Amino acid sequence: MDETLEAMAELAREVARELDAVLLTHYADAETLDTLRPGETDIETAQAVNRVVAAEMIDGGVEVFVQRADRAAFRRWMQGRDDTPESRRAWIDRGRLLRGDAALELLGLEPVGSPAPKPRFGRAPGPIADRLLAAFVAGEEDELEALAEDLLAAGREDVLDLAVRKAAERHGDENARELADALRAVAAGDAAGPSGWAELVALPVALPQGQLPEAAAIVDGLLASGALEETIELRFLPGWRSPRTLARLSPGALRRVLLDMAAGGEPRDLPPGDTDELLRGGFGVLVGLQIDWDIPVWDAIAAEGGPPPGTDEEGEETAGEARAAALFDSWRGAVFEVSGGCVPLALVPPTEVGAEIEEFLDEAGAQTRGLEEIVACVTAARRKAGDEEVVCRAEIVGEGLELSLYTGSGRFLDGLTLPEERLPAKAVEMPALLGSFVRMVRDAPGR
Repeated sequence: MDETLEAMAELAREVARELDAVLLTHYADAETLDTLRPGETDIETAQAVNRVVAAEMIDGGVEVFVQRADRAAFRRWMQGRDDTPESRRAWIDRGRLLRGDAALELLGLEPVGSPAPKPRFGRAPGPIADRLLAAFVAGEEDELEALAEDLLAAGREDVLDLAVRKAAERHGDENARELADALRAVAAGDAAGPSGWAELVALPVALPQGQLPEAAAIVDGLLASGALEETIELRFLPGWRSPRTLARLSPGALRRVLLDMAAGGEPRDLPPGDTDELLRGGFGVLVGLQIDWDIPVWDAIAAEGGPPPGTDEEGEETAGEARAAALFDSWRGAVFEVSGGCVPLALVPPTEVGAEIEEFLDEAGAQTRGLEEIVACVTAARRKAGDEEVVCRAEIVGEGLELSLYTGSGRFLDGLTLPEERLPAKAVEMPALLGSFVRMVRDAPGR
């Protein structure tokens, strides 16, 4: 047993440098241990390993979470999953995780004492604002984020506001906006919530004219779509919020929204949007709290002999990500059909809502211009054709469309090529749309 404990302690020391948090599973008896880890019944060793690992992790600055192994909950979770060691080790009892002194008490360890005090700063905001601005100008992102986090924790919004004003005075409005966005991005995520990390997300939605869709139905559809990763939990606020109000929230207000939602409350700084205002603006936002349950599980670390494997190379889409994207697009299409023209955009951080809406409007404008271009081309062809009928042959090329216009007797009149981004609908749907104002033919006349 001593050799096992020493080996686990050494592994814990090694991996602690790479972790922010770890999840230990407490087994109350041998039968429970055998259920979750078949063939293992040495309950004393399992409990002793947890104590040793927890102590090493705490020394390494890693937050320790603990879950009680529950045979019934585990069996329910395993239903529909492959019965493999990897699946068994992935179980997390999300609703009943323990942390802090409660977690240590379950393991049989002494509490670690009072939490670290919040950072303190001098009363004068100027010098601290200068530090923050200097980090921004120098491109020291880590230093900027760490200082901004400390200021948010200390409730020093006066310093954050002053830094943005100084950025405008010294470096121009554009740089001030960039600094403000960077501070708001920091404020939108925090070591809060049941898993130890949560962040705000927003789903901007283009609204149909004259009616406000039911927010709950859209949210329920997204959560049931399968487009979200298993390690992500989303909790949305009820009702619609205004994109304009969201964009105007200060970093301190954004952080309060996050903390209010993490506590299960209605945010004071982000009230529901006014129906008439939302419909006039054409866009609403569904605001959610994204809870990250991707906590490294010690049983998996011990089985692999090291920390969790790294993620794929940046920019490379995994098969799971491709599937999630396809399911998200499918869900968006379903929402559009059942809601009378409602268009969900992308799930983005609050700081990116404005850019997402602008991109959507740019794309919509390009698509409208594409349709106008087609109509203009057909109109010009009819002038060339004189008294003859004009017909159109469409050919899909990749995701784009090539149109050829002929007289009914087969004389070529004109052609037009439109890439995907300029089409008012998918290429495969275009012949039906074009058929409403020009006769479509499968082949060129006379061939």
